[in-house]
Amino acid sequence: MANLAHISLCIFAIFVSFSLQGNALSSCNGPCRTLNDCSGQLICINGKCNDDPDVGTHICRGGGSTPSPPTTPGDCKPVGSMTCNGKTKPTYRCSPPVKSSTPAILTLNNFSEGGDGGAPSECDEQYHDNNERVVALSTGWYAGGSRCGKMIRIRASNGRSTTAKVVDECDSMHGCDAEHAGQVPCDNNIVDGSAAVWKALGLKQDLGRVSVTWSMA
Repeated sequence: MANLAHISLCIFAIFVSFSLQGNALSSCNGPCRTLNDCSGQLICINGKCNDDPDVGTHICRGGGSTPSPPTTPGDCKPVGSMTCNGKTKPTYRCSPPVKSSTPAILTLNNFSEGGDGGAPSECDEQYHDNNERVVALSTGWYAGGSRCGKMIRIRASNGRSTTAKVVDECDSMHGCDAEHAGQVPCDNNIVDGSAAVWKALGLKQDLGRVSVTWSMA
């Protein structure tokens, strides 16, 4: 009878142990089987919790077990850097979160053949005339091409607004080669607009960079 009670107690202890283990969330390099096993913004990769490469989190230091300070929602950390033409730029897989009025920097791009963009636009493999209201979005906002062909509304601080079609990516991860016309990677908050966009907003092109907001049209 005593042996039976002892065995029952052992089984109960094992069950409780597994239950507690199953409810625990793993931190950097901790064991995991599903996405729900990892704490915060970590993701389960090859059985261990690590930074999510698609989101661009940078919580684990060099893949070690010591986490860096937790990020707040919407944070977009650099994932590396690139140096060319004597200039070093951080590289990003992500962009700030898109809201009903998303802050951005408007830059000027020539989408025509032989222009600033180098290769044809990614969305349609076509060049675009400077009279077309078209834009390229930073890598995170471009979202793998999911916004290709869609219209966005851009608002300038002078009160004017215009719509433009997304035709290309302003690459925040790569640059300094022929495909990117030798340019450094884009910042992660860029709306790269054609001359027609600048004209519609009543902005002087020689300013080069202007603070704007944008949203889906």
